[in-house]
Amino acid sequence: MAPSCGSAALRPALSGGCSPTPSPLKSILFFFFFSPLFPTSEVAKVRMQTQRNPHPSLASPQPVPKPKYRGSLHCLKVIAKEEGLGGLYKGCSALLCRDCSSSAIYFLTYSALCDWLTPAGKNKPGRPELTAPPFAPAGFLVVLLSGGFAGVLAWGLATPMDVLKSRMQTEESEQHKYKGLLHCARESVRREGAKVLFKGLGLNCIRAFPVNMVVFVTYEAVLRFTEHYTTKK
Repeated sequence: MAPSCGSAALRPALSGGCSPTPSPLKSILFFFFFSPLFPTSEVAKVRMQTQRNPHPSLASPQPVPKPKYRGSLHCLKVIAKEEGLGGLYKGCSALLCRDCSSSAIYFLTYSALCDWLTPAGKNKPGRPELTAPPFAPAGFLVVLLSGGFAGVLAWGLATPMDVLKSRMQTEESEQHKYKGLLHCARESVRREGAKVLFKGLGLNCIRAFPVNMVVFVTYEAVLRFTEHYTTKK
């Protein structure tokens, strides 16, 4: 799936076209208004993933210190206590840039690939004429490929902002390395070169292809199901 949640969550309007795909402006506006709700879970996820929990060793009888974060809710509680409510929204600017830009390209790419891959004279996925499941084999393959490549392209665009977001969210109260998004980008590139912005790109793309194939097949199936039963009435 594209970034949001994620990723870029799939929340399109159900209306006409080659897959009723929201316009880039609608996708950007959606994430502009709702992205402020996401950073808290993203901050907890990043902190939990980067926390190191040493295991007791038979060779060393010394007691192992307890982990700082004992779970997601405890992590949020500790961050709010030590860093204030602002700590829960670290990386919000990078998250907003990541999701708005990638979501716009995500749906545009899917729609364009559906048009391009569908043979002339054939109905495109998402068209009202295709009300009866299951997919025809050719249409099923079009949805799989279009969804997969749309996810890969979206994550290719989102990865630099995702890297900056994670760096800003990993930073704890006593560190204060980054003053903001631009400062984080400048310092990261200065110390490690421009390639630092694409760390994890390969894994993101490998994950995105199969995940978004399933996302869009499910999406088209739900559209067909709802169209089938609403037209019956």
